[in-house]
Amino acid sequence: MNATDRTPADLLRSALAADPARPLVTFYDDATGERVELSVATFANWVAKTANLLQDELNAEPGDRLALLLPAHWQTAVWLLACSSVGVLADVGGAAADADLVVSGPDSLDAARACSGERVALALRPLGGRFPQPPDGFMDYAVEVPSQGDRFAPYAPVDADAPALAVDGVELTGAEVVRRALADAAELGLGPGGRLLTGRSYDTWEGLSAGLFAALAAGGSVVLCRNLEQVAEGGLEKRIESERVTLTVD
Repeated sequence: MNATDRTPADLLRSALAADPARPLVTFYDDATGERVELSVATFANWVAKTANLLQDELNAEPGDRLALLLPAHWQTAVWLLACSSVGVLADVGGAAADADLVVSGPDSLDAARACSGERVALALRPLGGRFPQPPDGFMDYAVEVPSQGDRFAPYAPVDADAPALAVDGVELTGAEVVRRALADAAELGLGPGGRLLTGRSYDTWEGLSAGLFAALAAGGSVVLCRNLEQVAEGGLEKRIESERVTLTVD
């Protein structure tokens, strides 16, 4: 992190400048056996493409509210940073009817249809795969995002003091997200090069911080585990060893 970093998008830019090759997010889904590892550079590329999709295809503007109806997943982390890049408020688990646009997983499509604005659906299949049959009324993220630009520049400056994240009934500015993430990293003892494993969901600040923001702020990385309760006996210990985990939170 640099002293001038005031938003999560700033943190990502600093991480990219410092060491683009290091791991940032390693994702496991113990229900499917999926493992995906994204370096800072690869993650930042996904964020840039998604931010371009938001700004150019979905016409999102700073101050818009996006209902993010996705589980803890590497693609959810991408959307969180893309929203920060554009200046869109990411409302995690928020009411679709109150949002300007909605991003949904396969299990929340019915709730997402309450949004009268743009709707994007993610299949959450391994390797970022698309829906076999796109859901009616939704843009298939996996179809649209690959053609987006690899670099992103916002049309308007992002205000670090504007609301950037809503979760569990609390709204935070971009600057508050950064401050909280730094405080959490210090409390956890997570520093540069640290590797945090978590199975927390993304529906609370604690889950979002452990699963993304604290590691990003500290110059560390996260091993994000979905459906961790389904891990095979002895599998967690092996994962901790093989992934060189330095800290775990449950």
